[in-house]
Amino acid sequence: AVIGWAGAMAAAAMVAATGGGDFSDLREIKKQLLSVAERSRERGLQHSGKWAAELAFALEPLPLSELPPPPVLTEEDARDLDAYTLAKSYFDLKEYDRAAYFLQGCKSQKAYFLYMYSRYLSGEKKKDDETVDSLGPLEKGQVKNEALRELRVELSKKHKAQELDGFGLYLYGVVLRKLDLVKEAIDVFVEAAHALPLHWGAWLELCNLITDKEMLKFLSLPDTWMKEFFLAHIYTELQLIEEALQKYQSLIDAGFSKSTYIISQIAVAYHNIRDIDKALSIFNELRKQDPYRIENMDTFSNLLYVRSMKPELSYLAHNLCEIDKYRVETCCVIGNYYSLRSQHEKAALYFQRALKLNPRYLGAWTLMGHEYMEMKNTSAAIQAYRHAIEVNKRDYRAWYGLGQTYEILKMPFYCLYYYRRAHQLRPNDSRMLVALGECYEKLNQLVEAKKCYWRAYAVGDVEKMALVKLAKLHEQLNESEQAAQCYIKYIQDIYSCGEVVEHLEVSTAFRYLAQYYFKCKLWDEASACAQKCCAFNDTREEGKALLRQILQLRNQGETSSTDVAAPFFLPASLSASNTPTRRVSPLNLSSVTP
Repeated sequence: AVIGWAGAMAAAAMVAATGGGDFSDLREIKKQLLSVAERSRERGLQHSGKWAAELAFALEPLPLSELPPPPVLTEEDARDLDAYTLAKSYFDLKEYDRAAYFLQGCKSQKAYFLYMYSRYLSGEKKKDDETVDSLGPLEKGQVKNEALRELRVELSKKHKAQELDGFGLYLYGVVLRKLDLVKEAIDVFVEAAHALPLHWGAWLELCNLITDKEMLKFLSLPDTWMKEFFLAHIYTELQLIEEALQKYQSLIDAGFSKSTYIISQIAVAYHNIRDIDKALSIFNELRKQDPYRIENMDTFSNLLYVRSMKPELSYLAHNLCEIDKYRVETCCVIGNYYSLRSQHEKAALYFQRALKLNPRYLGAWTLMGHEYMEMKNTSAAIQAYRHAIEVNKRDYRAWYGLGQTYEILKMPFYCLYYYRRAHQLRPNDSRMLVALGECYEKLNQLVEAKKCYWRAYAVGDVEKMALVKLAKLHEQLNESEQAAQCYIKYIQDIYSCGEVVEHLEVSTAFRYLAQYYFKCKLWDEASACAQKCCAFNDTREEGKALLRQILQLRNQGETSSTDVAAPFFLPASLSASNTPTRRVSPLNLSSVTP
């Protein structure tokens, strides 16, 4: 549809307002999506075609008069039509060498792309076939796609002569990335996005190569509505979840509320920030809308695993098995199911099966590392985690897993390196900070350890262990007031969330506080804490002994001290901000029942 002058002005204003995310004409966007889905399918780019088709399906259907016209054929297209039609049928049957043979000498853009892509996929298929039997680290590195160098030479000539269209540039970028020429690959993918902004494949490849927000700033990307989808995706990948969720919300508001792609991405985003309940409810909703969907179901199974929801995970595994048992995601779901039942050998077997289906599948490498850890096979775990990092350097779980493995091997310097990497990727995840603190403690860098534990508490301690560890450090350093302060905050935290907790650390806290108040001659507080100690098996005797001592001293006429202030001030060294430390209300122990 030709937009009138007023419409063009409005569109320009919209672009200015939304930074290129012009969603004012959804019919035009639908036409573009249908057109690019068809063009992607003609070139054998099934995933890009599927993505565009799924997005188009979420928009209102077009009337007959507004459907996009079939692409115009050039003289070259007509000349290559027979060879292209034959080769495409071979290509669809995965006979790549045969397809390439019949496309030799074709000049049209479409046939040339299919010729080069067939050669690339032929090399990949041969490489994968060789890799299948060798998941060991040594053999894997030696298996290469032999076609890559030739393809690079031929495509770079075409690139210099500026004869590559958007699809051709995308393939050239993929070849460069496979040859580990990352910088050149990024430039070519950016060029491909400018040449054909509607092709999702090029944007997705860019997502995999950008490692931080700084890199993103320096890219000159085309100002188009596709950029909004790209930014939402990259923010999710870079763990900038708030920004990602804002983008997805604005896309839903723009008219893509029915898009299963966006719904699944939002679920993944909530999974990444460990908002498990929200993620689970979105995944359940997604399954109602798209019951035969297999993508992202491995992420769904991770959530069910974390929540120990055996019946639901069992149902999901059986359901996916019925749909397609030889899909990577299905194997990962079944692996998770066996892992939850503590059948770790069986779980590892299914993750291996997933990797035979797709050796570049990130989730399976990480999960397999976890299984080897459970089986105490540290060398195999290290190999698996390293593979995961090779596939995606941004996988914090693999870095964290390597840290844990080296911790078992008692190699704290290695540990520190891997935990630091995990922390850089997840700066607000308390688990990484606690792990870092433990490392620093082992290396006797106690000041650093204190910082880590305090930071873990400040960002919201998932496992409620940071304060106890911090308190014990203060104990070691004879900083009794700070130690008491940490134990008080820990007890307040534990009882305020009303959880049933392991009583071990709670009893430790009460024991320390009872002794601390006893030293400070605060008999009331000391006897209250000592009474609490009596409720726990491991501190019962000490609690009783202390109560007897207090009674004895009171009978001797010792008065409660008023000179020594109880530690209800947050020590300045621990204050998260520079605001004046306010008085923390004393523990109301009467209401606390273990």
